[in-house]
Amino acid sequence: MKSGFLLAAVAAFALSGWAGAQSYFPPAGAEHWERVSPQEAGFDPQALQEAIDFAVERETRNEAPLGDVVAARELTIMVPLQWAAEPYSDPIGPLADRGDPSGVIVRGGRIVAEWGEPERVDMAFSVTKSFLSHVVGLAIEDGLIGDVHMPVSAQVRDERFHTAHNAPVTWDQLLRQTSGWWGELWGKLAWADRPGTNPHDALVAGPPVPGSAYEYNDVRVNALALAATHLFARELPDVLRERIMDPIGASDGWVWHGYHNSYAEVDGERLLSVSGGGHWGGGMFIDAYDMARFGLLGLHRGEWDGERLLSDAFFGAALAPGEHNAGYGYMNFFLNAPDTRMYSEALPGNAYFHLGAGTNLVFVSPNHDLVAVVRWIEGAAMRGFLERLIAAIEEPATEQ
Repeated sequence: MKSGFLLAAVAAFALSGWAGAQSYFPPAGAEHWERVSPQEAGFDPQALQEAIDFAVERETRNEAPLGDVVAARELTIMVPLQWAAEPYSDPIGPLADRGDPSGVIVRGGRIVAEWGEPERVDMAFSVTKSFLSHVVGLAIEDGLIGDVHMPVSAQVRDERFHTAHNAPVTWDQLLRQTSGWWGELWGKLAWADRPGTNPHDALVAGPPVPGSAYEYNDVRVNALALAATHLFARELPDVLRERIMDPIGASDGWVWHGYHNSYAEVDGERLLSVSGGGHWGGGMFIDAYDMARFGLLGLHRGEWDGERLLSDAFFGAALAPGEHNAGYGYMNFFLNAPDTRMYSEALPGNAYFHLGAGTNLVFVSPNHDLVAVVRWIEGAAMRGFLERLIAAIEEPATEQ
């Protein structure tokens, strides 16, 4: 009996990447991804199930004049309604209705729990921004961006980066949402995105000085996507697929959309410039398993099964607090920083989140060797879920 118990204990230890064993990287195909029980992964099974039940019971219903859950899943209706008060709010990219509340929990690289429809390709909204920042990271790796503090206008000929106001805007400012980029892109004006209660005030106030303030703004995000398209002289989904998604074994079901009018002329070729979210439609459409793989790449700071896909230096910069928002690194890295909206004392200080409307969440805790993907949970319930998830772990955390 003692021998059997010891073998079981050794097996459990070997499975727990957080306990010092060799990391596991899943092969392509969700069906081939190794699963372990909550006990083997160091969870209290009942507490973990309670956390999952909490997420399912708090399905997002959207803040719009349609009350029931079924209507809230009709994103082709809900998204236009949600932004209807904004100037220029009409969708110009594809929209798709969504599925059930879903999620995947991964520890030590292995799936511990999954629920809902994790295989369903749904809109990811602003989680798309994190895919964009990773592609920009590849441009840094390739030497296409020599210094992130250089003005974009030094390398991109597009006239929209050469106005008196936009010429000083740097790559770092675009990545941190402090650029103050000003103008119109794909029929959307920068001042009209989330302008507050009185859009006229935003227009009259004019552009902020580049680098002077943090402002979450999808027009400026799309400007970064356009600039990166010029750098690569390729459509960014092709770069992402070749350099990141295929190497981490992602499915072929994800699609990164732009808008019907977001085409750029680059070196004589007409290229689609993708969007950084689903604010006006478009952005990343992806399943929860592929989102979990993406989170696992971040957990290992750009390394996948011995292959370096993105530098550790990129993740160091992406996870560095911004000057004007300590809870935001590169887009869309939200940090667990004190005095910020996302902060929780129950979560490690080095934990971070990729967040999109819905809520779509990719949570990474290096101290727990943990990735959690949660889709279609009320934003106000996100912290409660994560605190329950961490509390369900019985194995001690490892400081990273």
